[in-house]
Amino acid sequence: GYMNARYGDHYETFSAGTKPGTLNPYAVRAMAEIGIDISGHRIKDLGEFDEQEMDYLVAVCEGGLCPLFPWAKEEIHQEFPDPSNLTGTDEEIMAGVRRIRDEITSWIDATFGGN
Repeated sequence: GYMNARYGDHYETFSAGTKPGTLNPYAVRAMAEIGIDISGHRIKDLGEFDEQEMDYLVAVCEGGLCPLFPWAKEEIHQEFPDPSNLTGTDEEIMAGVRRIRDEITSWIDATFGGN
């Protein structure tokens, strides 16, 4: 998503989760609002990347529930709220997803923007 769109010329990025499945439709909408189409993406299982060498592995698990990744040279753990836990009206959920999106994109820019 954002990392590929913004820093794809510096980093090869992969995305996976502990619960493979379909994307959160609110996340798809929130990313489209900033010009990034993730509608064709899927949540891949972490096992798809077992043993793959990585310079950085960024884990964004909520509540310190991150698994271990022994194949990564460096692990970066950064906690963000899980948008699937948001409740309320459609617009309230969308506002929450936007806040999370903005937190994540700001963190990515601050962490990887100077590299």
